[in-house]
Amino acid sequence: MLAEKLVEKYSIIGKSVPKVDGRQKVTGYARYVDDIILPDMLYGKILRSRYPHARIKKIDVRKALEIPGVVAVITGNDFPSVKKMGIMKDNPPLKVDKVRSAMDEVAAVAAVDEDTALEALEAIEVEYEELPAVFDPEEAMREDAPLVHEELGTNVVDLNFRFTTDARDELDRIFNEAPYVVEDEYRVHRVSASPMGTMGVVAHYNAAGELTIYTNTQAPFLYRRDIAEITGIDPYKIKVIQPEIGGAFGRGMDIYPVDVIAVLLSIKTRKPVKILFSRREELEYAPPRQPAVIRMRTAAGRDGRLIAREANVILDAGAYVSWGPFDARVMMATTTGLYQVPHVSFNATVVYTNNPYCGTQRGAGNPQITFAIEQQMDELAEELGMDPVEFRILNANRPNTTTPQGMVISSCGMVEAIKAAAEAVGWRGRGLAGPDKGIGFACYFHVGGGARVYRSDGCGAIVTIDDFGKVTLITGSTDIGTGSDTALAQIVAEEFGIPVSKVSVVNDDASIRPWDVGTHASRATFVAGNAALIAAREAKRQLLEMASDVFNTSPEELDIKDGFVYVKSDENRRMEYDKVVRRGHFREGGNVIIAHAFYDPPNEMQDENWRGNISATYTFGCQAVLVEVDGETGEVKVLKVVSAHDIGRVINPVGAEGQVHGGVVMGVGYTLYEELALEQGRVVNATFMDYMLPSVKEAPEIIPIFIETEDHYVPYGAKGLGETGCIPTPAAIANAIYDATGKRPKRLPIKPWDIIG
Repeated sequence: MLAEKLVEKYSIIGKSVPKVDGRQKVTGYARYVDDIILPDMLYGKILRSRYPHARIKKIDVRKALEIPGVVAVITGNDFPSVKKMGIMKDNPPLKVDKVRSAMDEVAAVAAVDEDTALEALEAIEVEYEELPAVFDPEEAMREDAPLVHEELGTNVVDLNFRFTTDARDELDRIFNEAPYVVEDEYRVHRVSASPMGTMGVVAHYNAAGELTIYTNTQAPFLYRRDIAEITGIDPYKIKVIQPEIGGAFGRGMDIYPVDVIAVLLSIKTRKPVKILFSRREELEYAPPRQPAVIRMRTAAGRDGRLIAREANVILDAGAYVSWGPFDARVMMATTTGLYQVPHVSFNATVVYTNNPYCGTQRGAGNPQITFAIEQQMDELAEELGMDPVEFRILNANRPNTTTPQGMVISSCGMVEAIKAAAEAVGWRGRGLAGPDKGIGFACYFHVGGGARVYRSDGCGAIVTIDDFGKVTLITGSTDIGTGSDTALAQIVAEEFGIPVSKVSVVNDDASIRPWDVGTHASRATFVAGNAALIAAREAKRQLLEMASDVFNTSPEELDIKDGFVYVKSDENRRMEYDKVVRRGHFREGGNVIIAHAFYDPPNEMQDENWRGNISATYTFGCQAVLVEVDGETGEVKVLKVVSAHDIGRVINPVGAEGQVHGGVVMGVGYTLYEELALEQGRVVNATFMDYMLPSVKEAPEIIPIFIETEDHYVPYGAKGLGETGCIPTPAAIANAIYDATGKRPKRLPIKPWDIIG
C-alpha cells in the first residue's frame, strides 16, 4: 500500500521496477563465489576441533600429505607471523596451543578436489588434552568458572555498554514510587542467517606477491584492510572482488578464519584455492545471531505515560568476540529510544564461553530487545486498563524530539503506523479476534539514515556517460541481494530523465570503485543513494554545459526529459542526449562527462557515554499480527501480519514490499521455528531436516503499508528499510498468543509446551 501522492512528482522514483540483476539471477547467468573457477584451482577444507576446550599437544600431518592429490596441509605453526583477528584481536585463524570451541580451526588442506581434501582431513592426527568447559554465560561469570582466555583472568569481556540518565539510588526511587511497574526476564536464542549462498572464498596469491580474493563480504574495503593487517601482505597488492552475493543478513560484516586460511593455502601453493561451506558447515560454523538474557523493568504513571525503563542484558559472545556482542549498541538505542521515556538505564555484560562465537544479523539486536520491551508495553496497558493501541499512541515518538541518548528524531510516522496497522488487522479490542485467535501489536525504532559505527559513514560514487547514452554508476555500495542496485539505478535515471535500462551499476571490484564503509544498518539506499544523486547532478550539469554549445544558450536554459536535452522556453528545440555526448567527444577541444561524489551523512560518532546522534534519520513502524492457537497441542499459526513502516518515500514499491515480506517471514522463523541446538558447545541440528526454516506453508498473509514522511536529509525522501521487517515480529506474535490464550511467552523460540505446559 503506497500513498498516491508519492508517485505523482517523479517519473521513475516511486514506480515498481524489476531488479536490474533479476534476469541474470533467474536464468542462471549470475556468478556467485561457487561459480568462480580459475586455472589450476585447488579446493580447501578445514579441520575443526574435536573438543570445545582443550590444549593442542601435537598435530601430525604426514599421512595426509601422502594422499595422492593433496597439495598442501597447513597448521598455525607454518605461519607464526600471522596475527590474531576479530574486533578484540582474540582469534587466531589457525589455533596453535589451544582450542576454545568446537568450531575452532586446527589445520587446513588444499587438494585437487573436495573429496580428496576431505579424505586428507581424516588422516590428520591431533593429540589433545581436554579441559573443563563452560557453556552458560551466567555460570561463566562465576569466579570458579573455567577461563576461556586464561591470560585475561576473567570471562567477562572488557567492553562498556552502559547508559543511564539517573544515578542508581535515584532510578530505584523512581521505580519504587511509580504506581505501575512490570518486571521480568526474557531469553532469546541463536539462529542461523541461512542465506541461500553459503560462506565461501576464492584466494589467488601469485608469484608476484599479488593477492586476488573473491568473497561474499559486506564490507570489501575494510575486508582488504583486515586481510593485509592479519597476513602482512601489502594492501596495494590486494584486489577484492565481489561476485553476486546470495544473501548475507549481517554475516558478511566481519572477516573470518576461513578467509585468511584460503589466503594462507594459496600462499603455500601459489595456486588459487576455493573454500566453500556446505550447508552443514554453514549451520555449524557460520556465526549465529546473538543470544541474550534480558532482565527488564518498565514503569508508567496513572495517566498512562511511561516514566522509566531499565534493561540489564547478558550476552554470550562465545569463544571469541565478533560483531554479535556489539548488538548491545542497538539494544541500548531501542531501550532508550522506542517510545518517549524520560528515565532510562541500560547495561550489557559480554561474556566468553566455549560456545560458537556470534555475529550480527538483520536487526542487529533489535528483535531481541524489542521482544522484551513490547511485551511489557502490553502488560502495562493491561494493568492500566488501557487499550494497547491507545497506550502505544500516547507514548509514541513524535517528530522534532530527541531521545535520552541524543538521537534527533527529525521525522516520525510512528503514530500513523500504529493506527494504520490497527485498522488493517481489524482490531476491535482484547479477546475479540475470534475463537482460539489473538491479535498482538509491536512497534520498532531503528536507524534509517546510516549509522556512524566507524569514524566515517560515507560512500563514494562516480557517474559517467558513454557515446551511446549508457550512464554508468560506479558505486562503493554492495548489493547483497536487497535490490539496492535497482534503487540506485532509479535515482540516477530519475535525475537524467532516462529509463532505468540505460543505467548500469558497477560495484564488483574494490580496486576501481570508490570507497564505502560497507553494507549494513539499512544504509545503502540512504548513504549510497545520496552519493549517487550528488554525482548524477554534477554529471547532468556537465551534460547541459556541453549541450549549451549545441543550442547556443546557457546551461540554465536547458533540461533533460524522456532521453532528450531540450530548451525550456521551446521544447521543440531538442536533441537526444547521447548525440550531445558524442558531439562533446568528437570535436576539437572535446571533453568527457565524469562526475564523482562522496557522501558522509550528518550523523555523529557516539561519545564514551553513548550519547550522540548516530543516524541522520530514524525509521519507525508497527506490526499487527493475527494468530490462531490450537488449545490442545499448543501449535501456533500466524495467519496475518500487517507491517506498517515509516520509511519516508519508497523508491521502488515492489522491492520495498519484497523486503518487508522477507523480513516478516524471517521474524516468524526466529519466533516459532528456528533454533541452533547446542550440546557441549556443538551444533547438533546442522541440516534442514532438523533446523526448521519456515516454508511457504508457514508464511502468513503479509500486508505491507508504507507511511509517507518528509525528511530533508533523505534522497527523494527514502529511509532505510532492509532490516525493519523482522524487528517487531517476535514481540507481536508473543502478544497475539497472550491475547488468544492468556499465556505470555518469555523465551524464544516459542514452543507448544510454553503455551499448554
